[in-house]
Amino acid sequence: MAFEQTFKNIDNILFTDEGCGSELDYAEQKSWILFLKYLDDLEKTRRMEAELQDKTYTPVIAEGYRWNDWAMPRTKTGEHDVHNALVGDDLIEFVNGKLFPYLKRFTSSNNTGIEAKIGVVFGELRNRIASGYNLRDVLEQVDGLKFQTTEQKHELSYLYETSLNKMGNAGRNGGQFYTPRPLIRTIVKIVNPEIGKSVYDGACGSAGFLCEAYNYMHGNVKKTADERTLQTSTFYGKEVKALPYIIGMMNMILHGVECPNITRTNTLTENLADVQEKDRFDYILANPPFGGKERAEVQQNFPIKTSETAYLFLQHFIKYLRAGGSAGIVIKNTFLSNTDNASIALRKKLLEDCNLHTILDLPSGVFQAGVKTIVLFFKKGEPTKKVWFYQLNLDRTLGKTDPLNENDLADFVEKQKTKADSPNSWSIDVADLNENYDLSPKNPNKVEAVDERTPQQIADEIRALASDSQTLLDEIIGML
Repeated sequence: MAFEQTFKNIDNILFTDEGCGSELDYAEQKSWILFLKYLDDLEKTRRMEAELQDKTYTPVIAEGYRWNDWAMPRTKTGEHDVHNALVGDDLIEFVNGKLFPYLKRFTSSNNTGIEAKIGVVFGELRNRIASGYNLRDVLEQVDGLKFQTTEQKHELSYLYETSLNKMGNAGRNGGQFYTPRPLIRTIVKIVNPEIGKSVYDGACGSAGFLCEAYNYMHGNVKKTADERTLQTSTFYGKEVKALPYIIGMMNMILHGVECPNITRTNTLTENLADVQEKDRFDYILANPPFGGKERAEVQQNFPIKTSETAYLFLQHFIKYLRAGGSAGIVIKNTFLSNTDNASIALRKKLLEDCNLHTILDLPSGVFQAGVKTIVLFFKKGEPTKKVWFYQLNLDRTLGKTDPLNENDLADFVEKQKTKADSPNSWSIDVADLNENYDLSPKNPNKVEAVDERTPQQIADEIRALASDSQTLLDEIIGML
């Protein structure tokens, strides 16, 4: 890969900088610099397109703040102008004191398209690279990256995803932004989004679901209008935190969505009573935060009051899903069996308002935080009569060095087509559920190993083990 070494070089530079202490910092700092380089390449493309049409192009970024003004000034022959390039304290002072304040002034009220995202991206982020010499080295590396061809964007998206994977393994804070891509791709396959319909993630983090949905749907593009639809009116996300917001924006850009429809907002502050048909979406793909707690005033926006963030998100998704629409939602497995009033009421609502046709029961280790999860697949507009369960039982322990892969999920994808019974899959009738709507996965097809030894055989084995232990003990004592 042409750019792989460049990404490694950037990480090596950031590793030595005292302002960057983790993979989270590396991802954040790479993101804002990549965003500005992307914006510069986009402006060059727009300028060339305008010239071909004999039109005048007005740049988005003012003179003095463009990439070739401060990041990589050039001579008249196009060479890097090392004599006029800012470096050391001068570079840090310009970035912190002039560049960021300028970029923060862009607002969605007086801009559209990618321009409207600039102020949001730089509104709360800050440059963490302490050394102006390190920043100069990073800028020179990034300047070699190009965003102008499909092949270039594809390679950059792969390398960026690799960085996000490292961030996901960086601990609790990193993992909250990252859902394993094999799991996302499998969820997208099952939901099967179609061009011409909308896809939404109200807790989009690094936008993994939206990116993979774009990849999946882009494979079905037949005409220019299809591509335009994917670019402008298909993918929608919301994210409350600054870091995952810019990471999600950059991730979608690198995957090919020029101006992502991601909004920086707290999704849970929206009152569900105000949701209208025009606000709804055809598909919802999401992995809402695990274990978060919400204040009482936020809970007032929901019919089922609970402080559990994931349960509020699930209510939000049910409300925002259009009738006939489909969803794939990752949630903690305790949702299926908790006996508190909110859990029972939410299971009842899900089963009555939607067809919860499939539950994928995942093993521990899928997420680095160690949380055991399930995936709920449902279609809105008809009540659930049967639920098909699939229990993913693997012959190994998942972890950082041996993560989940798509082959692990291939049997699930195949059997889900017909809801087939197997040693790992079964169906239940909703009419048979108890008054708590308990959906705990109880596999009736699992064959338990039977100990066929007689009592005498068991006693003989115990006696033999005791004899071996005594012999070993005698040998140890003899060596003392």
